[in-house]
Amino acid sequence: MPAELRALVALLAALVLVPAAAAAPSVKQGEHLYGRYCVSCHGMNGSGVHPARQIGAGPGRAQTQQHVVAPPLRGVGARAADFYLRTGYMPLQKIGLQPRRSTVIFDEQQLRSLIAYVASLGGGPPIPQPHPERGDISLGQHLFTDNCAGCHQVMAEGGYVTGAVPPALENATAVQVAEAVRIGPNVMPTFSRNQISPHELDSIIRYVEYTKNPDDRGGWAIGHLGPLPEGLVTWFIAALALVFTCLMIGKRLHGE
Repeated sequence: MPAELRALVALLAALVLVPAAAAAPSVKQGEHLYGRYCVSCHGMNGSGVHPARQIGAGPGRAQTQQHVVAPPLRGVGARAADFYLRTGYMPLQKIGLQPRRSTVIFDEQQLRSLIAYVASLGGGPPIPQPHPERGDISLGQHLFTDNCAGCHQVMAEGGYVTGAVPPALENATAVQVAEAVRIGPNVMPTFSRNQISPHELDSIIRYVEYTKNPDDRGGWAIGHLGPLPEGLVTWFIAALALVFTCLMIGKRLHGE
């Protein structure tokens, strides 16, 4: 192979490999980010913090002294880290608040590095790879109604329960739904593979994806809560008919 051709091949290989290397997660960078954003709550090396102690303000948190009891992160794996970081649930602004979806403060490289570091703390489940296209939307609706609608509403619009506010799922990705089902964030129960199989989980995710753009026949959706427009029209017509009937009865009685 001529020297010029070898040089060209080497240059092309370098152009391909450099972006890949730049995008690769760095456990070392993740450790640095953990020390800046997470260690004050979750402890050194993900050991957790117990009993409660005071912590100072840090990046992404309210600038006040707070008491903290935080769970250990050893063994949670990449799955939990990916869910809590990509939804903006963590870092939590104020200890004791319900984690809520908010702006993610890390870029993609930082996210991958921080997730890689948490995963390196001990064995744990990886980030799931759901396949909602393999699911059954009818089965998913049935399972969601039985297991999820009591808190999230049947059309995944969110709701209210004692001590928490179940979020709407309109911004949840397929991976995040899969993660939440297995993790059970906040007051949500955890569902094992024995309780909800992978195929059933794919079906639930497919149904959740459907609820984001449902077929709202009849016009006004009113939060996708069902055939309410038709019901309201019926009641409106019935109310007018009832008023008319009362007026006619009143006229007859008055005439008699």
